[in-house]
Amino acid sequence: MSIIQLDEERRQFELKRFVEEVGVLFELMGLPRMAGRILGWLLISSPPHQSFSELARGLQASKGSISSMTRLLIQAGIVEKISLPGDRQSYFQIQLGAWSELIRARLAQMRAIREVAERGLTLLEGEDPERKRRLEEMRDVHAFFERELPVLTDRWEREHH
Repeated sequence: MSIIQLDEERRQFELKRFVEEVGVLFELMGLPRMAGRILGWLLISSPPHQSFSELARGLQASKGSISSMTRLLIQAGIVEKISLPGDRQSYFQIQLGAWSELIRARLAQMRAIREVAERGLTLLEGEDPERKRRLEEMRDVHAFFERELPVLTDRWEREHH
C-alpha cells in the first residue's frame, strides 16, 4: 500500500470521525444522533447537496432513519430539500441562515426558562432570600442572554450578509 493510499484512508477515517462527533454533539443538544450525523455529513460533503441514497450510503444508515431525520431537520429549519433542473431526485442541503435560526430557537428556550424562574420567585415572595437565590440566578443568567443574544445575532447578520 502506498503512502498516498494510507493518507487517503486516514483522511476518510477522520471525515467519518468528524461526522460521528457532530452526531454526538447534536445528541447532547437534544436531537437524535442520526440527525446530527446527517448534519455532519452535509457540512463536509461535496457537492453540498446530497440525495437520499447518497446520505443512506455515506452514513451506512437505513432509508427509514434518513427519511425521518431529514424531515426533522427540515422542520427545524436546518436542512432544506431542493431539486435540480433536469433531475428527478430530491437533494438535501444545509439551509442558509440555519445557524442563526438555531440560536433564535435557543433564545426562545432561554425566555421560557426565565419565565419559569420568575413564576417560582412569585411563589416564594416574602420567603427567606437564601431560598430564592437559586431561582434568582436562574432568572438573571437567562435574562442576560435573552437581552444580549439578539444583539449579537443581528450584528452577525449585518457583518455576514
